Amino acid sequence: MPTADDPHANDEPGATEWGSHPVGVGPWVREYGEPLPTDPRFDPELLAEGDRRNVVDAYRYWRREAIVADIDTRRHTLHIAIENFHHDANIGTVVRTANAFAAATVHIVGRRRWNRRGAMVTDRYQHVLHHSTVEEMMAWAHERGLHVVAVDNVPGSVPIETVQLPLECLLLFGQEGPGVSEQAKDRAELTVSIAQFGSTRSINAGVAAGIAMHAWIRQHADLTQAW
Repeated sequence: MPTADDPHANDEPGATEWGSHPVGVGPWVREYGEPLPTDPRFDPELLAEGDRRNVVDAYRYWRREAIVADIDTRRHTLHIAIENFHHDANIGTVVRTANAFAAATVHIVGRRRWNRRGAMVTDRYQHVLHHSTVEEMMAWAHERGLHVVAVDNVPGSVPIETVQLPLECLLLFGQEGPGVSEQAKDRAELTVSIAQFGSTRSINAGVAAGIAMHAWIRQHADLTQAW
């Protein structure tokens, strides 16, 4: 049986069905009744056994390396950074969302280890880079001409709904509770907030990251390329 560390395991380990609907496809011959394709992008094991991974249909039976290479041809100029000084459980969700939007890279700032459960194995298809400190991450971004935009609901922030986000952008998120560190906010070019209308002081960091990423996508992505 595939394990979570097996490259051919389901991207959502143990979950081969949603309700009564099986996820993915079975063996190629059974599904299509045709000889196996010879395209090198296809994985012989997946062709023989079926592909139950959580990938879009266009990538069925493809090798993991081939999927990453294909996404690399059309990744966006959007980078995501999240601080990880207290083992924030939201990081996995941020990585999964960044993968959905074909972000260039997710930057983990602080502790190298992070909770991968929320990523649902999408980190296999998403470039993830570690920086020990905020200064290290900022230097990396500035060397590449990225504009760092912090996302935090704090006094002096600008509503993200009113801002034109930079094309070459790194969206920076803090941890659940304390938010973006003071050091990171001081170094960011801009801090934006997400409009809220209820009683809670803040929303989940993973949710905030998804909202902010989608704001960038709406402004800069070629939506005709979406699956």
